Amino acid sequence: MKTNNLLLHSDNLVALQYLLDSGFKGQIDLVYIDPPFATGGNFTITNGRATTISNSRNGHIAYSDTLKGGDFIEFLRERLLLIRELMSEQGSIYLHIDYKIGHYVKVMMDEVFGIENFRNDITRVKCNPKNFDRVGYGNIKDMILFYSKSANPIWNEPREKYSERDLEKLFPKKDAKGRRYTTVPIHAPGETENGKSNQPFKGMLPPAGRHWRTDVATLEQWDAAGLIEWSANGNPRKIIYADEREGKRVQDIWEFKDPQYPDYPTEKNADLLDLIVKTSSNAGSIVMDCFCGSGTTLKAAQQQNRQWIGIDQSDLAIQATCRKLDAIQCNLFVRKDEYDFINLDIDLPIILETVS
Repeated sequence: MKTNNLLLHSDNLVALQYLLDSGFKGQIDLVYIDPPFATGGNFTITNGRATTISNSRNGHIAYSDTLKGGDFIEFLRERLLLIRELMSEQGSIYLHIDYKIGHYVKVMMDEVFGIENFRNDITRVKCNPKNFDRVGYGNIKDMILFYSKSANPIWNEPREKYSERDLEKLFPKKDAKGRRYTTVPIHAPGETENGKSNQPFKGMLPPAGRHWRTDVATLEQWDAAGLIEWSANGNPRKIIYADEREGKRVQDIWEFKDPQYPDYPTEKNADLLDLIVKTSSNAGSIVMDCFCGSGTTLKAAQQQNRQWIGIDQSDLAIQATCRKLDAIQCNLFVRKDEYDFINLDIDLPIILETVS
């Protein structure tokens, strides 16, 4: 579905129903939301600087986070039910939440999306260690709950670069040119009676109960190219060079620390959103953030040539989002940030009147 990018100023419960009524059902491939964390306080902005803790007594209120317990869970449930209707069959949702309430949110999300569609509980390291005087360990993390709508979501395998320590551990050997490498067995468990992976290679058969990982012709090619290392007792192993690997698989502990001096309260790390958008959407996919805050998700989508929908009811959030979008530098790969802005509190009555 090709549409203009949308920035909606509204309570997101109203906006999500508006999107359903406007033909977006089943159209959204990725949802990231960073809702209030049930802290019981207000977050403010003073002289252009956002507070990083709740219950600040100064400045203008950016958003209130006063719902707690069951009321907060029900607040999310209402919205997640609508979000699920908007998601495509290949869609995913990442819900960013605090550790204090997150486990209750997961139980509710299991009901909404199905426990079989739960993908990950991602631990996000958000800050440096703290030394507050408290009964309990220091908190440097929050959590991201990752669900899909079906068994086959969009998935672009993410990789990260090896560190020097990774290289030394995973690729401990060096060849004559100084290239780091490791070796792996060229046989695997299981026997094949008539297949090409059970034929002799260099006069030897695979060990009992095993078969070659590939056909003998490929093994011969590897050996001719110098990609098989023979041990002192004549055991062949495949050479894997570090500089030919894309990097290591991304695990479920992420270290993405938030800005020290955010423009908007609880503003999230831009690299975190870049990773999520790249992994769980494709070029042209619609990405939605219905608690869009300062617009970090929308910026990530814009820079990666996705379509996007942002929703927030805070005047300060809308202003921060517009500033962030307007600051995007356009080039050959990043298009201009054209979008439709709709204030549903003002425009929806007019739209409904026109339709009727």
